[in-house]
Amino acid sequence: METGWITILIIAALPLLMAITMHEAAHAYAALKLGDATAARAGRVTLNPLSHIDPLGTVLIPGLMLLASGGAFAFGYAKPVPVNFACLRRPKQDMLWVAAAGPFVNLLMAIAWLLLYNQLPKPPQSELSDAFLQMCIYGININLVLMLLNLLPLPPLDGGRIVTSLLPMRLAIPYSKIEPYGILILLLLLFSGALNAILKPLLMTTLSLLQTIF
Repeated sequence: METGWITILIIAALPLLMAITMHEAAHAYAALKLGDATAARAGRVTLNPLSHIDPLGTVLIPGLMLLASGGAFAFGYAKPVPVNFACLRRPKQDMLWVAAAGPFVNLLMAIAWLLLYNQLPKPPQSELSDAFLQMCIYGININLVLMLLNLLPLPPLDGGRIVTSLLPMRLAIPYSKIEPYGILILLLLLFSGALNAILKPLLMTTLSLLQTIF
């Protein structure tokens, strides 16, 4: 099936919205279960994409990246989930579980898309069948990229929160002070090509491992 830019956006829209929505809902749900209802009061414990979408990070940026890469690569972000870590039952320890919930759900979704891909008939088939196969591929790649990106040990990404939770307090406090500069560092990595150099081998290794298992 010949894939134009409109086709890419249409096929990738559902996997992308699901990946970002469930990632953010997982953070909110984990925080609620661990004692902080801030996100729940803000209406973020929901699978309604409209509660999580950020026009720039959820629509424009990933859409442009999908087009620029021919559908091979994209990442985005949603509205940040408000979490008051002080309200968690064990703030420092529970920070890890709240942060890890999003990437973990993305891993589960990548596996689900891979299992669905394995069940679908392979080409040559109809264009509709090919479109579903392509949607599964986008679902796998988008979820794995989102998982790996968020696990980078850079505050305010989830990986940065996890590292902060694991470090002793004397190191966690200065490490967390990187957070105001985290997005700037991430953008520098992106535009320098370093982010792709980091994520691509991680993506290929993770994908190969999942294919071997499933």
